[in-house]
Amino acid sequence: MKLLKQLMAMLALVPALVLASEGTYPLDHAPDRSNDLSAMQNGARLFVNYCLNCHSASLLRYNRLRDIGLSDDQVRENLLFSADKVGELMKVSLSPADAKAWFGAAPPDLSVIVRAKSSGEGSGADWVYTYLRTYYKDDARATGWNNLVFPNVGMPHVLWELQGVRKAKFEEVKDPHDESKSVHKFAGFEQIKPGKLSAQEYDVAVADLVGFMEWMSEPVKAKRQRIGVWVLLFMALLVLLTWRLNASFWREVK
Repeated sequence: MKLLKQLMAMLALVPALVLASEGTYPLDHAPDRSNDLSAMQNGARLFVNYCLNCHSASLLRYNRLRDIGLSDDQVRENLLFSADKVGELMKVSLSPADAKAWFGAAPPDLSVIVRAKSSGEGSGADWVYTYLRTYYKDDARATGWNNLVFPNVGMPHVLWELQGVRKAKFEEVKDPHDESKSVHKFAGFEQIKPGKLSAQEYDVAVADLVGFMEWMSEPVKAKRQRIGVWVLLFMALLVLLTWRLNASFWREVK
C-alpha cells in the first residue's frame, strides 16, 4: 500500500516534469542496452555512485539487481552504500526538508523517470540520454551549469568529472517567422577542460546509465514481452480451434 501511494505521488508530478522540461533541442536516440547485462551492470554502478546521493529509486530493491546478473555479494560489496541489507529499497539519507533548503526543491525519485519523460519528441530514454550529454558551463546560473534539453535546470552537472567542462556557443540568426527579429541559436560546444573520459567513452557510459534506468523503470518488461508472445500464440490457436469447431457444429445443424 505504501509503495502504491509513492507511485501515485510520483505520477502526479509527471505533468509538471514534462512542462518544465519542454525545449527545442532535438533528442538523440539512446542506444539499446536491454540485452547487454554488462552494460546495465556498469549503469547500475554509475547510478549508485552519481545519482543515488540525492535521488532515490524507492520502488526498486537492491536484491532486484540479480535480474541483471549481479549476486547479493557483489551488490553488498560494490553498490550497497545507502542501506544495510540487499533487500532494502534504494533510498537516500537526504531528507526532503534539507533537500528543499539546499536545492530549492527536493530531487525527484528516479524509479520511473524514464517512462515519465516519454513524449512525442522521443522515448524517455532518448530524453535522459540527450539531457545528460548537453550540460554546459553557465556562470549566470547559481549552480554554474545549464542544459540545452532542460533550460535553466536546477540540477548541477553531476557527471562533469567524466565529461569535463564545456561551454555552449550561440549565434544570433534571423527569426524564420519574423525577419525583423533575431533568435539565439545553438552553434556547438567548446571543450574548456577535459574529463576523465573521452567524448566517445562518455557517450557509452551515459548509454549504460540510461539503459539501467530504463530497466529500473520496468524490471519485468522483458519477461512481460516473452509471456505476451506466448499469450498471442495461444489466442491465435484458440481462435483457429473455435473457428473450426463452429464450422463443424453448424454443418451438423444444417
